[in-house]
Amino acid sequence: MAYTVTSTKLPGVLVLKPQVFGDARGFFYESFNARDFAKLTGLDVEFVQDNHSQSARGVLRGLHYQIQHAQGKLLRVVRGEVFDVAVDLRKTSATFGQWTGTRLSADNALQMWVPAGFAHGFMVLSETAEFLYKTTDYWYPEHERSLLWNDPALGIEWPLPAGLMAPVLAAKDAAAVPLALAETY
Repeated sequence: MAYTVTSTKLPGVLVLKPQVFGDARGFFYESFNARDFAKLTGLDVEFVQDNHSQSARGVLRGLHYQIQHAQGKLLRVVRGEVFDVAVDLRKTSATFGQWTGTRLSADNALQMWVPAGFAHGFMVLSETAEFLYKTTDYWYPEHERSLLWNDPALGIEWPLPAGLMAPVLAAKDAAAVPLALAETY
């Protein structure tokens, strides 16, 4: 198998560890294999878009979601380290409003699967980070929403890098709404 899969405290959100083959020359691993992904997760997904972002230390991107055309996301880091977070926004879920987070890095090669119905965001912990993710639907800016990263109702324990008082945010993330005012699924 190409991966080992670990469940998180939020049903449906998974952490995947690919099998990495390394020697003195470097390393190789399959970052995605549809057959193995389906077999190990029980999910038959079709990805339609690949995204690549680079961010500096202390940047927080998110918590983003699309109220229509909800996206499942398979996330990984190819340079640096981030703290990656998913928040359950499915009103009928027993874990509505709860979050889970994990450190993704180039060194640990971990990936996170965030299904549709969740908000997603990450904070860069290293000097810079390159973040790659596949999505199950296209980006529609008119349907994108941002959930407030520091909403006390969520209680996300963001690990701010040493020396930073607050993360660096885009204007849309600084203007995000708390869970109590958010459009949810």
